[in-house]
Amino acid sequence: MPTGARVAVALSGGRDSMVLLDAAVAALRDRVDIHAFQVHHGLQREADRWVAFCAEACSRRGVRYDWRAVTIGRRARASLEAGARDARYAALRALALGHGVGVVALAHHQDDQAETLLLQLGRGAGPRGLAAMPSERTDGQGIAWARPLLGVPRAAIDAYATARAIVWIDDPSNRDPRHRRNALRLTVAPALAAVFPGYPDTLARAAHHQSDVVELSDALAAIDAAAAGYDATDASLDCAVLAALAPARSRNLIRWWLCRAGLPPPSSARLDAIGSQLASPRADARIAIAHAGAVIGRHRGRACVHDPRPPEYRLDWRGESTLRLPHGELAFEPGNGAGIDRSRAAPGLTVRPRHGGEKLRLQPGGPLRSLKTLLQQRGVPDWERAALPLIVDGETLVAVPGIGIDVGWRAPAGAPGLVPVWRRRNENTGGTGAPGVADRL
Repeated sequence: MPTGARVAVALSGGRDSMVLLDAAVAALRDRVDIHAFQVHHGLQREADRWVAFCAEACSRRGVRYDWRAVTIGRRARASLEAGARDARYAALRALALGHGVGVVALAHHQDDQAETLLLQLGRGAGPRGLAAMPSERTDGQGIAWARPLLGVPRAAIDAYATARAIVWIDDPSNRDPRHRRNALRLTVAPALAAVFPGYPDTLARAAHHQSDVVELSDALAAIDAAAAGYDATDASLDCAVLAALAPARSRNLIRWWLCRAGLPPPSSARLDAIGSQLASPRADARIAIAHAGAVIGRHRGRACVHDPRPPEYRLDWRGESTLRLPHGELAFEPGNGAGIDRSRAAPGLTVRPRHGGEKLRLQPGGPLRSLKTLLQQRGVPDWERAALPLIVDGETLVAVPGIGIDVGWRAPAGAPGLVPVWRRRNENTGGTGAPGVADRL
């Protein structure tokens, strides 16, 4: 770790994180700038006292301390533990970015790794799940998440805490057997340790073997993805190449592809359905498979991940430079002889999605053209057609970003105009590349 780097310990006040904080100060104080970040989940009555405890512990050690309160959201079919974990990582990430911290150290240890493997086995997970927790990973925002104690058993942490007279907080929720991890720790782990004296090291080693399998699977998927035309700017896959792969390689590629799109792996049944539909020989088959808040579709023979159809909306434009829509923003930028005639674009225009039957005249003296036909000719996918905002006067179509402006509303040469610029908010990291890109007329 370079001298002067900023490192933060994720601090709860419990034994493991207090040991990690103490060890980090002892080993790194002279070389790096150490911070400690705490997340207040608001789930325990004593949580306010824990914040004060951690602040005082950091002050005594000369460590910069900060904390953040979170509200735990509950997703459908997700546990309270999962909601708390998601909120915790989001808060830690925000704290790290706010303080310019590049590495966040987490206090997970070898027993935690073994328990994670058991939890994943109980869910019927594949190699990626059975690999449990990585010792280090860097996220999309450049923050490295490190687990320096992952190879250290709980017994060694206990011994360190005793030798150093570490004081910590005992969270009563850690003894609640209603939480699956606690139930494993309290009942299953002691039984395993009695039968297999090497526990937890043996299970942690098994997780490491699975991480090798994942690495090899990802390398193979990258080779198959390149053959299917996947790259950083076009995150789609050639369905013909996907269909030609052996079933196991096809499933492996789809998992890898969805992971690159920021989506969790689907269940086995959902994965088979995705592969079967994407590989369908019907070139014109419409596919829309919902998964984790995104939609998997196919356009012109290529598999794509995109956002779902936005909710219905109808917004009056009152002259704002930017109009916020449910799924992005529509800007009106000044143009000279371009865009909508400013003298006609008085407040009163409306922005709404397509309803069908809209027409646009793009050439003087030319015919009214069906918007559906214009979108088809330009190869706009179905989901992008649904996302495009239309600018209308009553029910008369005035302009469509990326397609054109009706000649009756177009700014004359040399006259001031307003150029509509559509910026789609992309909820997922994958897709065809179109979401989030400005569509200019």
